[in-house]
Amino acid sequence: MNICVLIVDDHPVVRCGLAGMLDVEDDLEVVGEAADGEQAVTKVAELRPDVVLMDLRMPRLDGAGATAR
Repeated sequence: MNICVLIVDDHPVVRCGLAGMLDVEDDLEVVGEAADGEQAVTKVAELRPDVVLMDLRMPRLDGAGATAR
């Protein structure tokens, strides 16, 4: 059974790099990405990931605020 991961960062290069690193792991599956905290809250409700890798400093809603929701 795979561990489902959501990647949240406002920098596309960071999201791509993290996804590439996780892609080589057989037991991890990147199920989605978000560019800010607002998108993260929506994606978590939609995708129900096991783990969220979230940046703290992002536009609109930061990582701490998104985590609190």
